[in-house]
Amino acid sequence: MSTSRTSDRIHRRRQVAVTSLAAAALTLTAASCGSHSGSPAGAAGSAPVPTATGSTVSGQATALGTILVDGQGRTVYEFANDKNSMSTCAAGCAANWPYVPAPAPLPKSLPGVTGTLGMATRADGNRQLTVAGHPVYTFVGDSTPGQTNGQGVNLNGGVWTVVSPAGAPVTNPSPAGSMTQNPIGPGY
Repeated sequence: MSTSRTSDRIHRRRQVAVTSLAAAALTLTAASCGSHSGSPAGAAGSAPVPTATGSTVSGQATALGTILVDGQGRTVYEFANDKNSMSTCAAGCAANWPYVPAPAPLPKSLPGVTGTLGMATRADGNRQLTVAGHPVYTFVGDSTPGQTNGQGVNLNGGVWTVVSPAGAPVTNPSPAGSMTQNPIGPGY
């Protein structure tokens, strides 16, 4: 066997080892960031976890108080940069913060929602739900009901906050020890 082939094999083995170590370190980092102390979600004494209702949005109790969640129980957010009931979140932003579609016809009310429901037409022509004039979104960083990983995130020159049943931003931080303390990764 030539020295060149042996050297190539050794180099490939080192690359595999380094890649494996990097993947393991990333997995451990993500696990420690995503872990929470205390009782598992839904256990006695822990904060309530929103449930899927199938409704476009509904008001439900969480560790942050009563907030709006979508039909799958995922937290609903608003973006401080949105003005005059119009979304400024498009392209890469919209990939991370999917808008909540406005149902047709628009209902006069939804369970637990006290803010006025409305609709904004997005730049792509789609209908987005508004609550009290604020376009609403979910966050891809929330993988399960009850997570509020987007709370207080400052991106694209504006802050993302969970939405109260009245449609106002909830500005208190995510509670310590909850399952909501996952930072988002680089790139957005």
